[in-house]
Amino acid sequence: MFVVATAGHVDHGKSTLVRALTGMEPDRWAEERRRGMTIDLGFAWTTLPSGGTVAFVDVPGHERFVPNMLAGVGPVPAALIVVAADEGWMPQSAEHLAALDALGVAYGLLVVTRADLADPGPATARARAEIGATSLGAVQAVAVSGRTGAGLPELRAALDRLAARLPPPMLDDPVRLWVDRSFTVRGSGTVVTGTLGAGRLRVGDTLELAGADEPVRVRGLHSLGEARPEAAAVARVAVNLRGTPRDQLGRGDALLTPGRFQHTDLVDVRLTGDPAADLPATLTLHVGSAAVPVRVRPLGADTVRLRLSRPLPLLVGDRALLRDPGRHHVAGGVRVLDVAPPPLARRGAAVARAQVLAAVDGRPDLVGELRRRRLVRAGALLRMGVPVHVAPVAGDWLADPEHWRRLGDQVTEEVARYVREHPLEPGMPVEALRQRLALPDRVLVEALVRPPLRVHAGRVGAAGAADGLPEPVARAVRRVREEYGDRPFRAPEADHLVDLGLGPREIGAAVRAGALLRLADNVVLLPDALDDAVRVLAGLPQPFTLSAARQALDTTRRVAVPLLELLDRRGATRRLPDDARIVVT
Repeated sequence: MFVVATAGHVDHGKSTLVRALTGMEPDRWAEERRRGMTIDLGFAWTTLPSGGTVAFVDVPGHERFVPNMLAGVGPVPAALIVVAADEGWMPQSAEHLAALDALGVAYGLLVVTRADLADPGPATARARAEIGATSLGAVQAVAVSGRTGAGLPELRAALDRLAARLPPPMLDDPVRLWVDRSFTVRGSGTVVTGTLGAGRLRVGDTLELAGADEPVRVRGLHSLGEARPEAAAVARVAVNLRGTPRDQLGRGDALLTPGRFQHTDLVDVRLTGDPAADLPATLTLHVGSAAVPVRVRPLGADTVRLRLSRPLPLLVGDRALLRDPGRHHVAGGVRVLDVAPPPLARRGAAVARAQVLAAVDGRPDLVGELRRRRLVRAGALLRMGVPVHVAPVAGDWLADPEHWRRLGDQVTEEVARYVREHPLEPGMPVEALRQRLALPDRVLVEALVRPPLRVHAGRVGAAGAADGLPEPVARAVRRVREEYGDRPFRAPEADHLVDLGLGPREIGAAVRAGALLRLADNVVLLPDALDDAVRVLAGLPQPFTLSAARQALDTTRRVAVPLLELLDRRGATRRLPDDARIVVT
């Protein structure tokens, strides 16, 4: 299937043409049929000579219903531009063409209707000239008469050729189904319709409803009037939603693949075509089937920032249209450059931002996004519509390679500065380093640490220092091991600790790093003394006395008393009523 939208001036025969091609009535409302004028969107389909199917989105031509027309054209890849031979090019012909051009529609046909009433040549020549100057370029023209049927076989063949020219659908892309109708079916519940431009929908799928917190589930699918287990782009679809109230959604909402779209109310865009220098401060943004008031902030000659009145699921590269509802005309097309732009808080920020955007073309660009954002989560880029094909530097974080290299150099500098300022601390706390580097996640800090630095006990320090200690303290601890390694339960006297270079601050640093074990003020042992003591004491006849323990450990009362009290607190030994102890196994 391919989907095509009609376009053209009111009463130029768009609905008549669709009716003649399909045998179906595109005007859904009795009021439309009574007045002979399309007011809202209509839908019909037919089989082409090749066996393929074309579905039509029939749009109103009257200027009062241009928003309805834009809701139908927005998600559709091709257009059928209709001009009456007896009236020729008209104001709404021009506005509809301007809308197609602004939206970047590149595929279409020119159909000159009522060829039985006037020579189609002049209308064809004028319309081709107008269309040729837009994104549609040179188009094939077919003259027809909906009343007599003349030219309809040629039009069907031309539609087949148009279908063959369309790019293949992106079946693996996430779903973003812009809703153009919603209604309730008795016994089934809420049904929405739209043009599925990319991806696949299946019965049972869970989707997001843009702007809502609750997920929605696909209860049923219809396409071309038939129930289907699956629908693939490009197609007109009706989706029956399980347990979703009708008043929760309507035209302009969207059903989305979960986690794949950025819901944003702030975008930077490039104006396409001939940018107007005096855009009003308030316009309406038309994208997909949505129409949202926006405030316009100029940035550069062709770039502006739009503040949307409500968030929309937008992607980098999206095409949209700005319209001035007060003047009833198209103000211009836009291409979305950034769906998560930085704030403009400082003087001159808008000018600087315009310079950045001058190098952005609106096509998803991983290298460019990393260069501009420096650090960003992979999921955030995917929600912007930017494919990710590089490995994260940590967790799901991606980094610009040059920025990452500079951060690595800065880690070395910051740690060295911290060690100079805090010589007795075993390195720089990871959290302090994260704040100094203004990084959003501590896993980035840990990933940046390279030899000779290492992360130990929540700090970043030199890898060569014993237990992560500053070198003067590490050197003093090594001397303790050398002197007392074969006498693990002998503690240096206070004056000898000073001689070793272990004052109160140095002892505190060593204890915090686990390099020494403090039993009491100025009573320290090596950290493995506790396990060794339990092993020795377990070899004594149970229970044992303080004196027996002191002799077995070959130590003094100054050490034995606090050592046994520590073992009691840790549950390795238990003190009995007569002050004897046993080892708890």
